[in-house]
Amino acid sequence: MLQRVLAVSFAQALRTVAILLLPLAFIALIAWATAGSATGNTSDPMRAAIWLWLGAHHIPFFLNGATTGYLSYLPIGAMLLPFFALRSGFGRALSKLHGDFHNIATVRSIFASQYALIATLLALASRSPNVSAQWYLAPLFSFLIAYLASLTAGSRLRMSQAVSYASRVLAILLGLSFIFLAIAIFINISTFKNITIVLQPGIFGAILLFALNLFYLPNLAVSVLAYFTGTGFAVGAGTLVSPLTHRLGEIPALPILAVLPTSSSKWALLGAVLAIATGALMAAWALTSTSRALIQALALITISISALSYLASGSLMTEAMSAVGVSIWKLTLSLFLEIGIGIAAMVLIPQIRLRSRR
Repeated sequence: MLQRVLAVSFAQALRTVAILLLPLAFIALIAWATAGSATGNTSDPMRAAIWLWLGAHHIPFFLNGATTGYLSYLPIGAMLLPFFALRSGFGRALSKLHGDFHNIATVRSIFASQYALIATLLALASRSPNVSAQWYLAPLFSFLIAYLASLTAGSRLRMSQAVSYASRVLAILLGLSFIFLAIAIFINISTFKNITIVLQPGIFGAILLFALNLFYLPNLAVSVLAYFTGTGFAVGAGTLVSPLTHRLGEIPALPILAVLPTSSSKWALLGAVLAIATGALMAAWALTSTSRALIQALALITISISALSYLASGSLMTEAMSAVGVSIWKLTLSLFLEIGIGIAAMVLIPQIRLRSRR
């Protein structure tokens, strides 16, 4: 029975890879045929397709060609592509087993491990003298994405109170960040169009440019969250955009960067009040539960913000753009303190009032 599980899950893992890799290979081949190549080697677009596929899993790259550097500032939104493909693949694996193997946790681990093995082999096979993926991170990121995707398919896990509280708070904070980001895009839509016109990407290039900007929206939403909580974000080495400091250098010609503030604004610090309010709201939800659930929820929020900060920051190839995005420890610490203040205010103030009445 275990051999059948291994065969079915491996077949679905390969199918999941093909679902994304084949369209990316087609796109890379068209781009290669349109732009031309210095070597004329058809292996170039195949390598590029694998690099795009690995980039969608947030696996960084080393660059040693005309541009020497490190590429780790990758779009969070692109991770949704393998996530939903893996979710579908795991669901098909369960349906092919027809309930013969009842230990779904074992199937989930086997499926994620096999997918991670394929990703690692592709990362090693796609290495070139100029570009190479950080292959030892491939099994980690691909396994985590595959395992998390499999949790949403088949038999679902029951959500604890702590996970429920943490997910609600994160949804509120990121939802507000996306709303502010949408408003900023609408206000700066003319600048957005002007940058696109200057780039002259063409029809095919415009589609790819639109997809790139779309996939980077979650990264910018995390930066918006960092801006309104007071820590700010960087767009290059030695830069800082925050409510108190506005220090910018040269920035990439990406249309989505038209939303960058043109000056500092202390009024943006009022966003910290919203973070404090979410802490108070979470404490209000936990009034009917134990304090342990509240502490666990705060710990989960801290871990989640750290992970999001890591994914939303990195290096963008050149030394001048070696620091892009948020500061992991600053954003994590600021949100921990602000949410903690809200929790403390909701828990301690009623007790102080009660004691004063007595």
